[in-house]
Formats: sequence, C-alpha cells, structure tokens
Amino acid sequence: MTTLDFNDPSSPAAPHRLPDPLAGLRVAVTGGTAGLGLALVRHLLDRGAHVAFVARHRDDVARVTAEHPGAHGIVGDVSDKEDIHPIAMQIVAALGGLDVLVNNASDLGPVPLAPLADTECEDFERALATNVLGPFRLTKALLGSLAAAGREGSRAVVLNVSSDAGIVAYPGWGAYGTSKAALRQMSQIWNEELQASGIVVLTLDPGDMDTALHAAAVPDADRSALKHPGTAARELAGAIAAALGGSAAGANLQEATR
Repeated sequence: MTTLDFNDPSSPAAPHRLPDPLAGLRVAVTGGTAGLGLALVRHLLDRGAHVAFVARHRDDVARVTAEHPGAHGIVGDVSDKEDIHPIAMQIVAALGGLDVLVNNASDLGPVPLAPLADTECEDFERALATNVLGPFRLTKALLGSLAAAGREGSRAVVLNVSSDAGIVAYPGWGAYGTSKAALRQMSQIWNEELQASGIVVLTLDPGDMDTALHAAAVPDADRSALKHPGTAARELAGAIAAALGGSAAGANLQEATR
C-alpha cells in the first residue's frame, strides 16, 4: 500500500495541493559548503528556491558552485566584522533581495573539546564571534532586505541553527554551549521585536548529525546512530515553510531540542 505525503513536494499527491511555499524564494545560507549547510543548499535548490551560500574557503565555494550551478557562492567569514557588509551586499546583489536567512555556520571552540578552565580565551572568543556575533551582525546588515520582503505581502524568516548544548550544561562543551545559549536568547528577543516588520526569527536544533563538526567533537561516536544532514535539512526547510505560512508549527518548533 502506497502512502502519499501531501506535505512532501516530491510526493505524487503534492501537485494536487498548493505550490511549494519555498519555490522562488530568495534564501541565504552561511556555512554552505559542508554538513547541514550543504544539505540545505541542495534541498532548497531542489525545491525551486534561489540560493546564495557563504563559506570561508574559496576552493570549497568554487567546488560547490561548480556542482550546483544554480547557487551563488560567496567567500566570506561571518566571524570577521569586516566581512559582514561585503557578504550582505553580495547576497542581495545575487538574489535581488532576501526572503530567508539561515545562520548555520558554527564553531566548536577548542578541539578536542575541553573544560572551561582549560579553554583558551582565543577559542572561547572565536566560538562567540562565529555563533553569536556573526548571526547578529549579518542579520542586522540584512534587516532592510528582509523587512522589504515582509512588506511585499508575505513573511520573511531568519533561522538560527542552535543546539541542545545551549540548554543542557554538557561538560566539555562550554564555549559552544555558551554561544548557542546566547544565540537562542538573542533569537527569541529578536522574534518579539521584529514580528511587526513581518520577520519571524526561529532558533532550531537539528539534532546530532553525521557531520565533520560532530566528528571533531565526538570522534568515537557511532555514525550509524546519527541523523543524516539531508534529513535535518528537510526538517528545517519544513519549519521555514510553516513560519512563512504563519503556521503555529513554526513557532512551536522554535523551542525544539534534541
């Protein structure tokens, strides 16, 4: 017996439903050359979105752009204040505006993970710069474009990728967990402040994924027990679609944890 998923655009039932809410949207993804970021780029392109992605390494950006000609690759480091406005200008120029910003780029802090007492100040600072200040600065730089999208009759969405390490005090995850806790609180405040402008700010935890970042943090983890980044990308895209449609599901997922 075949089950038809009316929420899945690839399902045979989908064409008889409303068009995919992500088709034609202008979406920017940071950390877009590996792991969840790359999976999001691929999934969003498959659903008809116009996608720009940001990453630090020129060779990786060139590789992903060559593999996905429809995507616009931007070389930049969100942890570097001087890179933020050039990144923002390139996003808007490439897409002609912006409907969705996904702040996905993340930094673990010290690798291997270390207790806070053994964490170098520079490692702690780098985690905060990437995971908190980067999303803050880039979102701020793009607020005008996002608000313009909100005024055009639909909502705009900012999705900040978080972690349950920002809620649960895991030993050894001090730099990462502290930064993700700050990101979560910042996202919730911004969501309250920006709703009048038609901008929804989500903070979502995709769960433990089979990525290079997770391998660096937990090198002996059982990879078969980890979520595939493509699965997480589909889930996050669903949350974005729900938020764009004003669904309560989008707001409820804001509190989701692993």
